[in-house]
Amino acid sequence: MTGSFIWYELMTPDPAGAAAFYGAVAGWTIAQHGNAMPNGSEYRMIGRSDGGNAGGVLTLTPGMAQMGMEPVWIGYIHAPDLDQAVARLQAGGGTVHMPVTDMGVGRMAMVSDPWGATFYLMDPVPPAGQPDAVSDVFADKPQHMRWNQHWSPDARAAAAFYADLVGWRQDGGMTMPDGRDYLFVHAGDVAVGALGTMLPEGRGPRWEFILGVEDIDRAVAAVAAKGGTVEGEIGQVPGGDWSASIVDPQGARLGLVGPRKE
Repeated sequence: MTGSFIWYELMTPDPAGAAAFYGAVAGWTIAQHGNAMPNGSEYRMIGRSDGGNAGGVLTLTPGMAQMGMEPVWIGYIHAPDLDQAVARLQAGGGTVHMPVTDMGVGRMAMVSDPWGATFYLMDPVPPAGQPDAVSDVFADKPQHMRWNQHWSPDARAAAAFYADLVGWRQDGGMTMPDGRDYLFVHAGDVAVGALGTMLPEGRGPRWEFILGVEDIDRAVAAVAAKGGTVEGEIGQVPGGDWSASIVDPQGARLGLVGPRKE
């Protein structure tokens, strides 16, 4: 569906370290060996325990680091009218970092919105023999991303931008205690996440992703045991689950959300 999050990618200089970390925290399996990329990097798949894929891992090479690329999670948004979507993005003030490229699994472009938050637009090719296949990397269950949130200086302007870009519908939201907006957005009938007005002194415009875990306390303990960092305290979210913000050992940030089992 247009506007759906269909893939997630971890860019890291240490895939083996990421495999050990996310295996303990999330229960994922990251392939020991990657497929060679044209730029000299490698690409590994992230496997879930149910046999599906949760996303991929792109090795950050020294050359990529010299270009300013840092460890980060990036989301892919479905845009079947990819060329027109890229044109709309540029007309709306966005930037193209990698032009539309055919990668075999589909055509994609790395872009950023007018505020500088980076993501991919992608028109995927269905797997062989599965013309009606639908991505399940975003779902309300463990080992899947459960929420996507965007921070910018103006959440309402961001809602208008993404509505024009990929057709998101803004419906509902809340006002944070300090008066900032947090607006829910939908692709069709599916709530894909929220667009929030960031704190002026915060980390800047960005996309953040929230991973589902089976037990938030066990996952947070694994973060610390495997060399990651937990930022702040575990907090309860609407619906009764608990969430935490973490940084993996290589420096990529991610959110966790799940129940407390104790």
